[in-house]
Amino acid sequence: MPKISEKGVQMPASPIRKLTPYADKAKDKGVQVYHLNIGQPDIATPKGMLDAVKNIDFDVWAYTPSEGTLTYRKKLTEYYNKLGYNITPEDILVTVGGSEAITIAMQSCVNEGDEIIIPEPFYANYNGFACISNVVVKPILSYIENSFALPPIAEFEKLITDKTKAIIICNPNNPTGYLYSEEELNALKQLCLKYDLFLFSDEAYREFCYDGRTFISPMHLEGLDQNVVIMDTVSKRYSACGARLGCLITKNKEVIAAGLKFAQARLSPGMVEQIAGAAAVDTPDAYFEQVNKEYTLRRDTLVKRLNDMEGVYCPNPGGAFYVVAKLPIDDADKFCKWMLEDFAHDGKTVMMAPATGFYSSAGSGKNEVRMAYVLNINELNEAMDCLEIALNQYPGKTV
Repeated sequence: MPKISEKGVQMPASPIRKLTPYADKAKDKGVQVYHLNIGQPDIATPKGMLDAVKNIDFDVWAYTPSEGTLTYRKKLTEYYNKLGYNITPEDILVTVGGSEAITIAMQSCVNEGDEIIIPEPFYANYNGFACISNVVVKPILSYIENSFALPPIAEFEKLITDKTKAIIICNPNNPTGYLYSEEELNALKQLCLKYDLFLFSDEAYREFCYDGRTFISPMHLEGLDQNVVIMDTVSKRYSACGARLGCLITKNKEVIAAGLKFAQARLSPGMVEQIAGAAAVDTPDAYFEQVNKEYTLRRDTLVKRLNDMEGVYCPNPGGAFYVVAKLPIDDADKFCKWMLEDFAHDGKTVMMAPATGFYSSAGSGKNEVRMAYVLNINELNEAMDCLEIALNQYPGKTV
């Protein structure tokens, strides 16, 4: 029997989806599963975006340019320049989801065997994209005790070698919800300039900042134009995860030229998605104001419920729609599996993502879970009722 590739063996499984078979078995037994494991918003996609799809009128469903249609890139330019990015359509590559933006960034900027530093816990698929790109991830720990703030720059410098080519941040952060400050970004700016590094900024959750806090992008920092690569997606901003439409943005012309070659190799992003994406740019501010209000309520509810539980600690995140919580348990992977296999309260249980999958450092996140507050308030409270009872019943409880 032929063997699969070494890369196939090394490719990490998704911590977000790996427990799905257990959730499916629970549902087969009639158990209702509250999904807090995955960032699939339940918020309605903007009507203008859906109407654009419904009203499509073309005779041939054709290829689009590899870099994306000029119509869509002009609309994106309009969106980003309202944010102060000061870009042109030529600074944008349209990608098949944010995932492709990340892989194109890695493949365009980092040689095989070179290193990227990433504060952890981090979006688990960075490990997968690095595996695809033959890039080495160098994790740097952030800690729940200070809400997963950016690690000290001195700790970054300890990891920098002649193989270090880039730093990745996700801001606001997935999985922690941490929102990086202007001071933290300026510290990264100085570091990248000192060592001539790329700064990759994953900005999928840009619209989700709470408590009146301001989102700051590396694109807002002067003197960093040649170092910054933005990776973005419509998935979260417009609750359009199925659209699979993202983009890579940089003012570095060499990166754009290299990225375009990778884009040409996969031919083109979808035509229908770009029509919808262009319409999405005209989504009124009132949509985002209402979404922000809803997520703030959910965040506040979830964080309070968690911190009211014995032995549980959850920092209050500044953005995105995730929390990482420390639970009084021996092993998050075992606990999350136990919740699906062996526990139910009134025919209900909760699916969470073990935080171990968001760390590269061995042993980290052992008693932490990530939750996405993508359920309505009633379901969120019912999920927390289940979790509180489960923590009291779990055989591996540590309090």
